Amino acid sequence: MRDSFAVWTRRSALTEAGRDCYARTGPPVSALGQGCSLRRYGIVLDAGSSHTAMYIYKWPADKQNGTGVVTQHTECHPKGGGISSYAGQQREAGRSLQSCLDQATRDIPRARHHLTPVYLGATAGMRLLNISSPVQSAQVLKEVGRTIQSYPFNYQGAAILSGQEEGAYGWVTVNYLLENFIKYGFVGHWLSPGRQTVGALDFGGASTQITFVTKDEVEDKRDRMNLRLYGHDYSLYTHSFLCYGRDQVFKRLLAHLVTGQGHTGKMSHPCFPAGYNVTMKVGTLFDSPCTVGLTPSSGYNPQAALSVEGSGDYDHCLGNMTEIFSFHSCPFSQCSFDKVFQPNVSGSFMAFSAFFYIHQFLQTTTGILVATPAQLEEAARAVCNMSINEMLVLAPDQEPRLQDFCAASVFTKVLFTRGYGFDEISFPRISFQKKAGDTSVGWALGYMLSLSSLLPGESVGLRKALKPGAWAALLFLFALLLTTALMYVSLQACRGKKKGSSDIAS
Repeated sequence: MRDSFAVWTRRSALTEAGRDCYARTGPPVSALGQGCSLRRYGIVLDAGSSHTAMYIYKWPADKQNGTGVVTQHTECHPKGGGISSYAGQQREAGRSLQSCLDQATRDIPRARHHLTPVYLGATAGMRLLNISSPVQSAQVLKEVGRTIQSYPFNYQGAAILSGQEEGAYGWVTVNYLLENFIKYGFVGHWLSPGRQTVGALDFGGASTQITFVTKDEVEDKRDRMNLRLYGHDYSLYTHSFLCYGRDQVFKRLLAHLVTGQGHTGKMSHPCFPAGYNVTMKVGTLFDSPCTVGLTPSSGYNPQAALSVEGSGDYDHCLGNMTEIFSFHSCPFSQCSFDKVFQPNVSGSFMAFSAFFYIHQFLQTTTGILVATPAQLEEAARAVCNMSINEMLVLAPDQEPRLQDFCAASVFTKVLFTRGYGFDEISFPRISFQKKAGDTSVGWALGYMLSLSSLLPGESVGLRKALKPGAWAALLFLFALLLTTALMYVSLQACRGKKKGSSDIAS
């Protein structure tokens, strides 16, 4: 009885969805599940440290057991900062999501609303807030949850991801989109392609992650993760470096310069372009768990004004940037930096998020390919030696962020070459991407796939991707074409014989 009710409920939902789809877009495109009535949807809110992004995914309703068909439907980027920036005014954190949730009600067919799961995953910004103020962190999550629940979707909760989870979900997304787990075959089956997986390099506002499959022993068990997907076992090395995200690196670098030059009056910034200057309150540099340890011990007034002037000096920028890393000691057989174990990088990698924009900026403004460590250094040096006016001519659309590209480029160089250990052989195997196909690369898709059980642990049996009727039609067409071809060949042969006979007679 329960099974019959479940079937009836599902059929009713599909019928309702079909009516709604017809009202919006007309009848389904075909019987192969192309119409919206036979689709399911899922929403992930990527609550990063600097901003929130919403991604809506879709997949055929009859393909819920890991057949590798989830694609991105739409995305939305609301105005304002990340939800962690609303600490103390948590109602604003919820309101900041409303414009995108409103869009979701329009982008997803109405009859599918109650069937659509919504997940909110918060990353390093909320991890930092949870360190400095657990109470405010809980209040923010509670408020964004209340806002999401006011919409007609199936709310699945809001959680703060660990750095290890963020890295692993990003790796899952990359390899899923590249069809390294499962692939649609030419003969209409889902097959295991037998490909090598690709490592993932993520660069957010407050942390950076590296994740890749390794055959080496992972000496620090906190950085090891074992996954079983589509019948295959994967042993991952994954580490997230908190306080090494873009915004926190800039803040740490400036705090480091202030402690060296003094925290009143004027100071020179070698990573800011010549001709650029900004005035700020000193206290804004030491309000993060990433910089609070650098707070001056004497004569410090958080309200004091500090004028920062850019000097555009690549070598001095590189020297100061290197000092925010620690390469001095290692409790393991080998380390990346900050006493963190890392095996040697192996295989190909995809770098995304802020890494993509940095790489794109370097190529656009310098004309350098940036495919080797030497080219990365050459491009970074060229950018750092540009004045702010020269940058404005080359990249006027990037005006609000121009002052940060020198520091970001130098950070990428130090992180990749000295930190992670990419060299002239391994660096060219890094692909810098924003999207794979029409889907944005990041941890969000991997997060939804894992939580919604769309990634099976065991192998998916060979499945015909076309229904019997479609296969019969294809076979009929093939037979018709084959018969026509044979008749054509026979006709040509007969004509050839007749021509030969007439030539002999003449």
